[in-house]
Amino acid sequence: MKYSDSEGYLNAPLYFHFESFSLHRVSMAVPTNMSILNISGKFASNKSLSDNEASDDILRLQGMGWVKRKIIGAGTLTLAIEHFKNAEGVECINIEQTLNPGGLKTNDERVLDWMEKPKEDSVFGATIGQNRRVKAEEIEDEYLSKGWTADTLEHGLIQSRVVSDTAKSGVSWTVNQTWGIEEVNSERRYVRHMYMKGPKGEEVRGRLVYNYVGPV
Repeated sequence: MKYSDSEGYLNAPLYFHFESFSLHRVSMAVPTNMSILNISGKFASNKSLSDNEASDDILRLQGMGWVKRKIIGAGTLTLAIEHFKNAEGVECINIEQTLNPGGLKTNDERVLDWMEKPKEDSVFGATIGQNRRVKAEEIEDEYLSKGWTADTLEHGLIQSRVVSDTAKSGVSWTVNQTWGIEEVNSERRYVRHMYMKGPKGEEVRGRLVYNYVGPV
């Protein structure tokens, strides 16, 4: 079978228009209008930017076994956050946490009133938590209060303090976290700073950095 090239296509030079295939780096930064005043959205843990060793140490000191820690360490934690004010005008943050793969799921309902609230779940056991909005200068630990964007410092950090319910769990530890927006590699990210004091006075500090995935 003969192929006709009457138009000369076979001998024509080939031109590749690379501009048509330009690659754009996908940003995982929070939207430009997002601040710590409202962090509603879906987020996924970024392991390359987070302090994974510190996270594992905290889980170990909380009494979590090796197998469950490895499952958590191998998976990606996704947060679906709803940030709102209740009928009394008090800030509330509801968080659905899902680990994939692994299948672990927890629901967190936080009221920013600094009242102690007991809780039990399959991941952390029996705990007592407190939550509030607070100015950075009121935080005693420097690691928890530093590194935030100017607007986060202006609006105030979100502080979460969780202690083990030792009478039920048999372990004793305290974890303080501050949440806010931090500039990481020139991008605004949702970040949590952690400071733990373990059963024997061990101290662990680290941060969790999240990718913004989209709205809830």
